[in-house]
Amino acid sequence: MQARERVSQHRIAYGDEVIAFSLRRQPSRTVTRVAIHVEPDARVLVDAPDTAPLVDVMTAVKKRARWISRHVEAARARLAHVLPREYVSGESLHYLGRRYRLKVVIDAGARAEARLRGAFITVTTPEQAAAPIKMALDAWYRQRAREVFADRLTAIAAPLRWVKQLPPTRLQFMTVQWGSCSPSGRITLNPLLVKAPRECIDYVLLHELCHLLHHNHSPKFYRTLDRHMPNWRAVKEKLDNMAEEVFRA
Repeated sequence: MQARERVSQHRIAYGDEVIAFSLRRQPSRTVTRVAIHVEPDARVLVDAPDTAPLVDVMTAVKKRARWISRHVEAARARLAHVLPREYVSGESLHYLGRRYRLKVVIDAGARAEARLRGAFITVTTPEQAAAPIKMALDAWYRQRAREVFADRLTAIAAPLRWVKQLPPTRLQFMTVQWGSCSPSGRITLNPLLVKAPRECIDYVLLHELCHLLHHNHSPKFYRTLDRHMPNWRAVKEKLDNMAEEVFRA
C-alpha cells in the first residue's frame, strides 16, 4: 500500500508581508530537493523530500521569499480585473488559443447543447439561465478536450523512449492545475486546457509524460523537458499569463 501525500500549512514573514504556503510531502515520489511553485491563483505550494526537516524547508522558502512575493503579486494583479461570467451572448470564450463569442439561442423545446459555428460558440438552451449554459459549455469543452488530448498525447509520446505504451488518462475539471501524474502513472488533465493554444497543450502533456520517467521536479526532470521542448519556459509563461481567463468561471 502506497504512503499517502501529506499536506501541511505554514507561513513565514517577509518584511511587512506574510507568505502562507502549503507544504506537500509525497513519500511515493522521489523528491530530491525543495521545489517552490506559485500557482495561477496566487497560492504557494512547496514540495519537499519526506525526510527533509521542517527547519530546512522553512530556510529554503525564506531564501526564495523575494521571488515568491514578486510572483504572488503578479498572479494577484492578473486576477484583479477578471470578472465572473454572466453566460450571455457576446461574452468572450477561448478554444485552442483562439477567441470566440458566446451566442445564446433560446429554444423552449431543445436540450442545452453547445456547438462551434464560425466565430461563435453557440449554446442552444430552453431557458436563459447561467446554470444550463455553463453545463452545456463544460460538456462541449470536455468532449473537445477528449479528442484533442488523445491526438496530441499520441504525437508527443511517440519519440519518448521511456513511454512503451500510452498511460491511462482521465479528465477532471480543476481550479488551479493543468494536469498531474500519479505515482502509479495515471495522468489527469484539466478539460479547460483545451482553451489554450496547441503548443501550451503539448507542453502540459510533455510535462506529465516526463513524470513517468522522473517522479519529481529534479534537475534530471528539467533536463529531459529541455531536451524534448527547448522553449518550454516561454510556452509555460504564455500559458500562465492566460490562466485567469482559462479558469474563469
